Amino acid sequence: MTTNLNVTLNGEARALAAGLTVKTMLQSLGLDPTKIAVERNLQIVPRSTYDQVPVAEGDRFEIVHFIGGGNAPVELPRVDKPLVIAGKAFASRLIVGTGKYKDYEDNARALEASGAQIVTVAVRRVNLTDPGQPRLIDYIDPKKYTYLPNTAGCFTGEDAVRTLRLAREAGGWSLVKLEVLGEKKLLYPDMLETLRATEMLTKDGFHVMVYCSDDPLMAKRLEEMGAVAIMPLASPIGSGMGLQSTVNIRMIIEDAKVPVIVDAGIGTASDAAIAMELGCDAVISNTGIAHAKDPVKMARAMKLAVEAGREAWLAGRMPKKAYADPSSPLGGLI
Repeated sequence: MTTNLNVTLNGEARALAAGLTVKTMLQSLGLDPTKIAVERNLQIVPRSTYDQVPVAEGDRFEIVHFIGGGNAPVELPRVDKPLVIAGKAFASRLIVGTGKYKDYEDNARALEASGAQIVTVAVRRVNLTDPGQPRLIDYIDPKKYTYLPNTAGCFTGEDAVRTLRLAREAGGWSLVKLEVLGEKKLLYPDMLETLRATEMLTKDGFHVMVYCSDDPLMAKRLEEMGAVAIMPLASPIGSGMGLQSTVNIRMIIEDAKVPVIVDAGIGTASDAAIAMELGCDAVISNTGIAHAKDPVKMARAMKLAVEAGREAWLAGRMPKKAYADPSSPLGGLI
């Protein structure tokens, strides 16, 4: 009659035949004793003593070997979720600005061609010497489009808050775009003032979409402070240089629980497509459309690029390879 010993091997209970040594136990398991290490009851078993150490009732063994670090990540299929900002869903993932156009009529035509539902608007003083000047609201209907008042030109948190309070009074808008700039040459966001203004505005009942640097830590801080959308710059405002830091933007996207919208520096349709292929939720374009030779055609191109980039992100691109890989099989070649 064979007597079994109850032991634990790598965390699992096992029954082994009595009379085994560590060496014969390893061999019964199909393991090469020269290629592994053994711990018995929290004590290392020297390899030179494998054939001398008996296996006893209740022994706990850990048997290890070398492997390559980590496992290949398992990628889940991407799901196309709607763009929702502050509880409101939008069909278009392109946001269009209202600056730098030849006139409001040109702006309105480009906006219509873009298919955008959100349009950024600046807050400026009324020209009292010529009160009959054309008004944006006469060309772009706030009942048809979502006006997004911004704080372009503000360099302190207090100025930004004051501007947006006036915007709310003028049109009742609580969804706003915050940008607090550091200085006039770079128009880069002053993140300390931006953080202060975000806190002040959220406490005042605003839903704040925040123009910010491409620093993932700052982006997360803004989200924790209540920002409803994170808007990292692709490159300096009005530069048209496209995405200059895809690595940082991607890290922001991966960690964000709110929409990530690339803002500033989008110069042409391919820039918008690249941003969307990274997984951005939306793109803002102002100068890229307004300063195109044909703003209406560029607006239409931006619309298609955003849609194509989103589809490409959902599809998942093929891996890049260092050398050619024939698409037709070589087997059965004549």
